[in-house]
Amino acid sequence: MFDQPIVMLDFETTGLSPAAGDRITEVAALRIVDGVVTERFATLVNCGARVPYEVTALTGITQQMIHGAPPVAKVLPQLLDFIGTDVLAAHNASFDAKFLLAESQRQGLSPQHRGLICSLKLARRMLPGHSSYRLSGLAHALNIRYSSAAHRAEADAEVSTRLLLYIGERLRHQYRCPSIAPSLLEAITRQSAVKVPAFLRRSFDSGG
Repeated sequence: MFDQPIVMLDFETTGLSPAAGDRITEVAALRIVDGVVTERFATLVNCGARVPYEVTALTGITQQMIHGAPPVAKVLPQLLDFIGTDVLAAHNASFDAKFLLAESQRQGLSPQHRGLICSLKLARRMLPGHSSYRLSGLAHALNIRYSSAAHRAEADAEVSTRLLLYIGERLRHQYRCPSIAPSLLEAITRQSAVKVPAFLRRSFDSGG
């Protein structure tokens, strides 16, 4: 479906902002090749941070679970090695990207992924008319089932992957193209919703 591998990323965290001291508690990364998840990286993460009660209530991730998890100094290099130079994707990608960058900078490391696709922005442009573009809302509307509880990294990454594949199939069917370039998905998210149909017609007419 996609002409290059894409790695779908999801973090669970102690809060919304690494600039405010929030840290990651869990990560999942799934590599998508030819429309199939071929590899996965998933683990809880010990960043030495306190897990707020409201985060435990939402995710089920407890302080005890974090204490027993691998340290971030071990997890982050492994995660960056797993991602490599593939294109990265996430639902509300700016959130995951800022945590990836912040945790990497703490260790003097630099992510090397080539491109970032936001499945939330992509869904807003390719699937207009939904009442909610939260991952759980789209999953319900599109009959995408969670394999386990929502708000856990691997389950959310799996649903985000199925959403991305759904959008990819819709593009392939509508424009009769054998494969989709990740760069095209990135470009779609930079368009306003009303301009997307004309943009896609131009892109596919020109062989994009």
